[in-house]
Amino acid sequence: MSPAIELRGVEKTFGITSVIRNVNLTVAQGERHALIGPNGAGKSTLFNLISGYMKPSVGSILLRDQVISGLPPFQINRRGLSRSFQVTNVFAKMSVWENLRCAVLWATGHRYAFWKNVDNLPEVRDRTAQILQDINLVSRRDVPAGLLTYAEQRALEIGITIAGGADVILLDEPTAGMSHAETERAVALIRRLTEGRTLLIVEHDMSVVFGLADRISVLVYGQIIASGTPEEIRGNPKVKEAYLGEEVA
Repeated sequence: MSPAIELRGVEKTFGITSVIRNVNLTVAQGERHALIGPNGAGKSTLFNLISGYMKPSVGSILLRDQVISGLPPFQINRRGLSRSFQVTNVFAKMSVWENLRCAVLWATGHRYAFWKNVDNLPEVRDRTAQILQDINLVSRRDVPAGLLTYAEQRALEIGITIAGGADVILLDEPTAGMSHAETERAVALIRRLTEGRTLLIVEHDMSVVFGLADRISVLVYGQIIASGTPEEIRGNPKVKEAYLGEEVA
């Protein structure tokens, strides 16, 4: 079976500054893969390269053996890859239902028209209702997204990310800023919603990483210095050295 995501010799430079350096990375289909590293390691840049928000200076990025490097984000999304962002990205004045419905409409190729009641489209209505239930926000259906708690907004964003039925999901620090209890609920939600999908996640909370990931890759100064199972990464001396004594387990 071909990998869900594969990076071959990927590099990204800005002027004379090299941010991503000769990255080779493979994420198997159905795998939950975490990308960790110190601040400034290049994790968000790598996400931007994979999802089409930046173009690599060198190298290739493949989605199920098809080259996607250089394609715009919407084309990559249509091929089955969707991502969330480090900063919560929802329509604050629209309700939870309307946010999800927008994502479903986009994914199914429908467009708003003033003469058409989009709630009369059964596939859109049913898909939106299912996601609303999946992210446990049924009771908040008609609440403007801007009035949700931070944790609820992150749950909504995850719902938007999966709305199109993408089977490769990229989540950028989905539990950042959450309390311990909120983090536990978020991890349970992510685990449930990514069942049967491929997940690549950037996360600073090591308890989340080691509790969720099947495999972990460590990015330091734009280079992958180690990839392996949580147990292998936990005992890797290069990883411990890179974190300068920081806890990695």
